[in-house]
Formats: sequence, structure tokens, C-alpha cells
Amino acid sequence: MKRVLIIEDDLDIAELERDFLQLNGYKAEIVPDGLQGLKKAVSGMYDVIVVDLMLPHKDGYEIIKETRKALEVPIIVVSAKGEDIDKIRGLDFGADDYLVKPFSPAELVARVKSHIKRYERLKGHTAASQVIQHKGLEINPASHKVFVNGREVQLTTKEYELLVFLASHPNIVFTKEYIFDCIWGDESYGDTATVAVHIQKIRKKIEKDPSNPEYIETLWGTGYRFNPL
Repeated sequence: MKRVLIIEDDLDIAELERDFLQLNGYKAEIVPDGLQGLKKAVSGMYDVIVVDLMLPHKDGYEIIKETRKALEVPIIVVSAKGEDIDKIRGLDFGADDYLVKPFSPAELVARVKSHIKRYERLKGHTAASQVIQHKGLEINPASHKVFVNGREVQLTTKEYELLVFLASHPNIVFTKEYIFDCIWGDESYGDTATVAVHIQKIRKKIEKDPSNPEYIETLWGTGYRFNPL
């Protein structure tokens, strides 16, 4: 049984999420406090984390950020903060998806299911793949690890999936629309701006000079291309 951690201080909403998840075969646990929620999130005991942004003692942004340092696990934000800047910030901190309150509990269940399947598919696919090497960059699908000049860098699930996609197709130009469809699909929040945000984050982690990238090139008005150097 897949385990879902719900970090939410509004117990009415939290219990609604829990009930719908349990009706669909998931084991769901509620934590109403941000500090305790973070301790649970980094324990490695959960398959998906559903987190609000406005929480007592530690906000959702910090929970996402700290969890991403320790684990690769799907993180879904459920928040009343519906402005684009809040959504982009949540994704930038490492969330995989974003739902705005009020929301359909059935949609939350569908997204939980989708992210678990996507994550397991990625893990299953990459485990059988060959190591990808381009100059100082090494991607080891079996261990789900990325190294730059021998130094391991930590990527979120979506960052990793996007980097593997581009590095597996060097010298091919992909539009932002095509990348979004391949990596996020139709079930997730976002648009082509999401692609740009994740490209920027990857560059900060793997490029010697993110403002003058060598691995992932931008072709203005077209899209992105991975340069094998």
C-alpha cells in the first residue's frame, strides 16, 4: 500500500484529502504542523508528500526545499495561494505539482496516482539504461545520480527527468512545448514557463557558468538543445 503524507493545518481539508486517498487504496497520514511535517517528510517512509504552503512553525516552501535535499519523492502543493508567482516559486523550490484551493479531491487522487506511476516508470526505465557521459557530466540511471567533474549534484525528480531527456538526445533542438508534453504531460499544473524555470535550476547545478551555459543551449525563439561538447 502506497503511503501519502499530508502536511496541512486545516483539519477539514486534511481529513477530506485523507478520506479520498484511503478510499482509493492509499494509506494517508495527517501532520498539521510544519516542523513535525518536515521531520516526517525526510524520513523516507512516504511515496508522495502533499503539502500546504501556509503552516505553523515552518512554511511549505521550506519543507519542499529541505525535503529535496534529502530525498527524491513526488511533492504536490495544495494551497490557497493561487497567484502564478506562488505556483512558480513552489515549483522552483522543487514541487512536482500544484493544486489551488478549493480543489476536487478526485483530482488530487488522480494526480497522486499519476506522479507515483511517473516516478516508478522513470526509476524502472532508467535502471536498465546505460550511463550517460558527456565530458565532465555523468548520469548514472541505475543509481539515479548525477555527477559533474566527479562531484555529485542533487536534482529533483523533474530536473533529473528533464536532464536525462535532453542528454539522451544530444544535438537535437526541442521546443518548450514539446519538452513540457514529454516531461509533465497533461495532468500537471504548468505551461512552457515551467520548462524555463527547470532549465535555469539545472544550469545552476551542472554548469560552470549558468549565465553562459555549455551543456544546455537556448536557441531563442526555438527551444533548447543539449550540447555534448
